[in-house]
Amino acid sequence: MEFRIADTFTDSLAKLSGEEQKAVKTTAFDLQMDPSRPGLQFHRLDRTRDPNFWSVRVSSDIRIIIHRTQKSLLLCYVDHHDDAYRWAQRRRLETHPRTGAAQLVEIHETVKEIPVYVQVEKPKPLPFAEISDDDLLNYGVPAEWLPDVRQADDNSLLDLADHLPVEAAEALLELATGGTPPLPSHTPPETDPFEHPDARRRFRVMHDLEELERALDYPWEKWVVFLHPAQRDLVERTYNGPARVSGSAGTGKSIVALHRAVHLARTNPDARVLLTTFSETLANALRSKLRILISSEPRLGERIEVYAIDALGERLYRLNLGAFTLASSEQIDKRIEEATDAADDSRFSTDFIRTEWDRVVDAWQLDEWETYRDVPRLGRRRSLPETQRKALWSIFKNVRASLKADGLITRAQMYGQLAHRFDEAQRSPFDHVIVDECQDVGVSQLRFLRALGTDKPNGLFFTGDLGQRIFQQPFSWQALGIQIRGRARNLKVNYRTSHQIRRRSDLLLGPEIADVDGNTEVRAGTISVFNGAEPAIVVASSVDEEMETVATWLAKLADEDLAPEEVSLFVRSSDQIDRATAAAEKAGLPYTVLDSDMQTTGGHISISTMHLAKGLEFRSVAVIACDDEVVPLQERIETVTDDADLEDVYNTERHLLYVACTRARDHLLVSGVDPASEFLDDLQLM
Repeated sequence: MEFRIADTFTDSLAKLSGEEQKAVKTTAFDLQMDPSRPGLQFHRLDRTRDPNFWSVRVSSDIRIIIHRTQKSLLLCYVDHHDDAYRWAQRRRLETHPRTGAAQLVEIHETVKEIPVYVQVEKPKPLPFAEISDDDLLNYGVPAEWLPDVRQADDNSLLDLADHLPVEAAEALLELATGGTPPLPSHTPPETDPFEHPDARRRFRVMHDLEELERALDYPWEKWVVFLHPAQRDLVERTYNGPARVSGSAGTGKSIVALHRAVHLARTNPDARVLLTTFSETLANALRSKLRILISSEPRLGERIEVYAIDALGERLYRLNLGAFTLASSEQIDKRIEEATDAADDSRFSTDFIRTEWDRVVDAWQLDEWETYRDVPRLGRRRSLPETQRKALWSIFKNVRASLKADGLITRAQMYGQLAHRFDEAQRSPFDHVIVDECQDVGVSQLRFLRALGTDKPNGLFFTGDLGQRIFQQPFSWQALGIQIRGRARNLKVNYRTSHQIRRRSDLLLGPEIADVDGNTEVRAGTISVFNGAEPAIVVASSVDEEMETVATWLAKLADEDLAPEEVSLFVRSSDQIDRATAAAEKAGLPYTVLDSDMQTTGGHISISTMHLAKGLEFRSVAVIACDDEVVPLQERIETVTDDADLEDVYNTERHLLYVACTRARDHLLVSGVDPASEFLDDLQLM
């Protein structure tokens, strides 16, 4: 007998209390081991449209709904007794007559009439009125829902989507936003309906207890084993040059990167694959997810290496070039100050010189006066005539000489020397290189990765989002020999963030973002696959009032049985951490202040700065202390010495708030004290 679980089961399991979840997991393990054992209490459900629905008793009030046949047992849902039974009475498992995919379909007659909103102005044409029944069926819409789809307008579509199978809802939302979704594949009638690609995203066979335990420990969206057809196409495609997959927060870019690494390792048995990203924290997250993904093929892990870029660079330098000592930021600052004092030139501030060193001279590894004289200084708007550049070069030349005399190299030098070594040898330790969160990879790092990526097809593959760039200044990839034009794709389906939170967060960014080379990421047309509560944007009159608001919000979540570990508070910097901890204490909830190790604690709310938000996900998020001069941070603005730098500060501060807001799945609160951040005005434009 095949033992399966559905995404509806893991979703419902996550909503139970910790003790209830433990009891459910024990019963699920018993069901997999021996569904005929006497201790299991099965009850065939009455008044359901599907005669194969049964309930299994977990405790006096908790019931698992299963779909049971002679050949299979499917865990469908779990809840308190009455709610579980009501769920089963409103569903049936069927095979779609056109696509051949197994679907848990909500019975139309049990749904209250979907509201139709009265429009005062001239009504707009209904989005699906001109689409034939045949086409709608091809997209996986159940036949009994065709009339409702035809009558849906922009306001009622989201309510309707909640009642449809996922593939049908995704297709309709994409059609409504101007897209053309690919048609689901149609399988022959004799094919197992659970083997259809759409069904495999929602139903999964559990082969053993270990696999079931992993499935029940990880929410469905964190399994990383399910791919949207558009994602699968990007994962399995052959690219004749560097390729980049973009998408807004929650569209599954990291999942694509993981699957790409596994696909290349699986289809090229002798290949070594590198999966890398800009931080150790994110690299650790990728390693954990990779273990889940290849659990049934552990030998693949022997040929897939996952590294943070800095750790990889240090390892390869020692292996290929020998021992070295990296210059610390403080050591570089000291030498810049000494060289500046010696030059006795008051035209340039220390902040300007340090920024010029970081973003131009050191980043691009300019070692000769002629090179610095002629460099276009991409992204720097302050013009520098040759006489000024010559004065600056005398400073930079002395900084380089001082570092060299003390046996120190910068991290950019480390990458530059490695890139030269691999270019010269025309050989890389890796056959394929996949880079996640590429928007925050720096100039010298990208030059190094380009040298590691081979010139053969599928050598370099990037995933990222320009709207989440918070650490690096924009620069030209083409100048480093990386041309992605014609091989850049955007993901459009958001799985992590509710429609309401995604739509509100998108107000912080423009409808499209272009990189320095003119490649554009279009954000319009992105869809979320589920609804949630409208975000709350609060401007308080005082810190005490804000703390009271946040504490009340937290207490309400606790009353709704939301586990503390599913909640996070984010602030702009460590200076505002006390405001977050005070709110948690007032709500009477335990908390953990995260550091760069990012170790969340069970039973505790997480509190951290926005820069540590990357890679984290929570059901509920409060972004607090968004005051004027805090977001954007006044300290950053005051150090700006170039118009381009000022624009970049504002952009990265917007991106930072966007990243924090999009860590939320279901609930979002954004607050500040009057006068609040100007960005909160943007969040209220709807």
